[in-house]
Amino acid sequence: MSIFRKTLSCAVLAALGTCALAGCGRQDTSNEAATSASPEASAAITETVNESTAASEQTPAPDAPGTQSTQPADVTSEADKDKASTPFGQHGALHVENGKLTDENGNTVQLYGMSTHGIAWFPQYINYDSLRTLRDDWNTNCIRLAMYTEEYGGYCAGGDKEQLKQLVKDGVSYATELGMYVIVDWHILSDCDPNQNKDEAIAFFREMAEVFADNDNVLYEICNEPNGGTSWDSIKSYAEEVIPVIRAQKPDAVILVGTPTWSQEIDKAAASPLDDSNVMYTLHFYAGTHKDDLRNRLETCVQNGLPVFVSEFGMCDASGNGANDFVSTTKWLDLLNKYQISFCCWNLANKDESSSVFKASSTALSDWTDDDFNESGRWIRDYFRGMPQK
Repeated sequence: MSIFRKTLSCAVLAALGTCALAGCGRQDTSNEAATSASPEASAAITETVNESTAASEQTPAPDAPGTQSTQPADVTSEADKDKASTPFGQHGALHVENGKLTDENGNTVQLYGMSTHGIAWFPQYINYDSLRTLRDDWNTNCIRLAMYTEEYGGYCAGGDKEQLKQLVKDGVSYATELGMYVIVDWHILSDCDPNQNKDEAIAFFREMAEVFADNDNVLYEICNEPNGGTSWDSIKSYAEEVIPVIRAQKPDAVILVGTPTWSQEIDKAAASPLDDSNVMYTLHFYAGTHKDDLRNRLETCVQNGLPVFVSEFGMCDASGNGANDFVSTTKWLDLLNKYQISFCCWNLANKDESSSVFKASSTALSDWTDDDFNESGRWIRDYFRGMPQK
């Protein structure tokens, strides 16, 4: 069976504070505790938020109504041209149609880009220049903001909720300014069943949907990777309570819903889909572990019309570490491109593991050079550069 997973119970996973699937945020407790629990990490979050707030406060206010703009007409025209050439400028608000992600002109759109690691531990990569480099140098059109819930320092496990929400808001703001699409990811993992923190999720998404009510570039991922035996019925009941909260502010937002067994059993969702036309179901893979069986499952579901979004994948094995399998990765991405399925690669960080794209020694936050990349980072950057369009 190609889909092998550790069979630890949710309780054991939570107790260990580790991830059953690497990218999904595989946490090595000794490594991650040092990263997330340290005063330096907390200071990094505070510094990042403070810098963002200071920058926004320095931004000149738009001209007041009734006053004449001092901006020359030709400069405004060039700015409009620049915005029109961005991914969002080309495609506008997205929706799901005939199982495909579709733009405002009725054309199928394929989003592709990077997922952050947990923003509680690696907040430094949420900055304007990081996203600018991903858009302009890497040729990506999407960024996924992964906010852990139950892991140490996560939103529901002692993390500073206001700082974490501010990081999400900053990431959305930068993506919007750059004309990129952005996924707000409620990154459950060791909580296994999304219903464990359902009330927190409802409050979070109510606030985020209200804040981003005018942002048509935002997608909402309401549960990263249900696991530990969580059934589709349980996930579905959770989604039926969370989705209306988002819909109250953003009736047409595209919403991504995780599936059982670390977002692999999309066939369960296909057998009993949600009654919502703007929902997509997530599939996650790690190319060193997941091969033909899971690829065949994906192809069957897509051929039968299921809207699928690969919101997380890695080139290594399912631990988030180990050797990269670029042959398997190429097979996966060829399949995704065949059906124009959107995808995000895990992860934008310098954690010392195969799935992070930067070397642990890299301190650069934008305009990265070959010296910053590890093997997987160099490979995926070059792959993105070869994609035909944003």
